[in-house]
Amino acid sequence: MTLLLAAIAAAGVGMAFWGWASRTAPDTSAMVQERLQAYGSGGGRTLTEDEIELQKPFSERFLRPAIDRLGKALAERTSEKQRIDLQNQLTLAGRPGNLGPAEFMGLRYVAAVVLFGVGLLLGAFTGNPMYIAIFAGVGGALGFFFPLLWLRQKVNDRRTQIRKALPDAMDLLTIAVEAGLGFDAAMARVTDKFRNALSDEFAQVLQETRLGRPRLEALDDMGRRTGVADLHNFVQAVIQSEQMGVGVAKILRLQSDEMRRKRRQRAQEKAAQATLKMMLPMVGCIFPTLWIVLLGPAVLIILKAKSGG
Repeated sequence: MTLLLAAIAAAGVGMAFWGWASRTAPDTSAMVQERLQAYGSGGGRTLTEDEIELQKPFSERFLRPAIDRLGKALAERTSEKQRIDLQNQLTLAGRPGNLGPAEFMGLRYVAAVVLFGVGLLLGAFTGNPMYIAIFAGVGGALGFFFPLLWLRQKVNDRRTQIRKALPDAMDLLTIAVEAGLGFDAAMARVTDKFRNALSDEFAQVLQETRLGRPRLEALDDMGRRTGVADLHNFVQAVIQSEQMGVGVAKILRLQSDEMRRKRRQRAQEKAAQATLKMMLPMVGCIFPTLWIVLLGPAVLIILKAKSGG
């Protein structure tokens, strides 16, 4: 009986201690959750979706979604060929602003409307209806066509960058292949060594090849997409060497020498054109200044003599 009472008392004391410990011990899951919330929000509470949305810049909250919706609406009324051409131009320009065809089309119309309104305001200051119409028309046309001109300039600059970087890339490709690397590994070495438009194109070809696209098809698409004649000729030479079983190193060496020769010829052409290009500033700016300096005193003396006589 004594042992039974001792066991019951011990059990009661143990249950009481367990209840007190469970009541005072911290809740680990709740504590971890609170710490995660504090770390994620920088404070003691979790931000709502509206608060997270309000923290974004105005362009991300309003302008970009509005342009996207407008661009999608306009893209439905645009032919497939125009969308593909615009996509190719944006890709060749390096995807400025991460814009797609729909967003770019929406941007053109938004710019046209905004500059049309600016032209109306500027014309309203003059108070002349003709000036209002002229300013509004010029502003709308400028907003609609300027993005196209800007995109075309970006494409031309990127093509020029590819054309200038091609001889150095060809030399590195030739050295890498002659050292024993495969063509894909040599292209990867070029992408690691250089940071320009050509290395971006090579990186895209390698990415497409890893995703399962045939290498020759990816190379041919790169040559046609960029619109650079030297790069297209190089790609066609590589494709023919692969199809005919000719060593790639030999083809690369020939292409490298050809690229160097063409670059030297372009430099000589620009040097020959420099004389003609200097004629306009010399005739329009330098010669009149010389005439004023040389003949000015004589003219003043003659005018003074006539007035005195």
